[in-house]
Amino acid sequence: LHLSAVKLAELHSDLKLQEKDELSWKKLKAEGLDEDGEKEAKLRRNLNVIMTKYGMNGKKNSQLVDTNYIKDGTESDTLDDPRLEKLWSKAKTSGKFSDEELDKLWREFKHHKEKIHEYNILLETVSRTEDIHKNVINPSEENLVKEEILHNKHRELKDKLRSINQGFERLRKVSHQGYDTTSEFEEPRVIDLWDMAKSANFTEKELESFREELKHFEAKIEKHHHYQKQLEISHQKLKHIEGTGDKDHLNRNKEKYAMLEEKTKELGYKVKKHLQDLSSRISQGLQHNEL
Repeated sequence: LHLSAVKLAELHSDLKLQEKDELSWKKLKAEGLDEDGEKEAKLRRNLNVIMTKYGMNGKKNSQLVDTNYIKDGTESDTLDDPRLEKLWSKAKTSGKFSDEELDKLWREFKHHKEKIHEYNILLETVSRTEDIHKNVINPSEENLVKEEILHNKHRELKDKLRSINQGFERLRKVSHQGYDTTSEFEEPRVIDLWDMAKSANFTEKELESFREELKHFEAKIEKHHHYQKQLEISHQKLKHIEGTGDKDHLNRNKEKYAMLEEKTKELGYKVKKHLQDLSSRISQGLQHNEL
């Protein structure tokens, strides 16, 4: 796959989380708690996203750039959306951003691209399900269950589309005005969660508690960023030392690299699991709004 050290660690974290979710699903299925197959369908969508993200779906140039770390500057990938490309071009030439801020903004753009990609995968899944459902001649109890599944998928589509629209409006604003120094959060995923939480059915006390949890989550992401950068530096150093023939120096650096790799994988998994839990809570709050 020719993945960097950081991307390999991220792939490991994604697959570990996928494995955990699949084990949980197998237990639910054994207890007869996924009769409609909705959880199984969601697992397949998630696996499809992972395979596409890391170029494992058999299509060329289908990898999505890692949303946590930018390697070798900010010109290594395209945004695949004329509106995003135009905003990014304006931001780069505006003079309103330092190099560090441009890196941060690029992460936001790439995160937005990934959200659009996940939305399109879900949309394709819903379209296929609808086509199958339309071809059913005789209505039955099973078909009523499938209608409920479709309803849930449409609600998920609505939530994702709302997040995409909010995210694009934020990118448009930041690209034109620069970063707000009084902004509460900086990490794209945390900003998304906070914007959606404010739209959910939370009391003031629950919202304040959620804000504090997001602060801890953002600190966890920053720690993950730090280890990702250290892992990449260690990887480059290791490649350099391999050419010198100094075995003792090489062994010491291999040990350091292995330690950094394991820590990066562990933190990556914890970040993704925490994100999954926070997103689920917000989704429940947004669904309650519609009832």
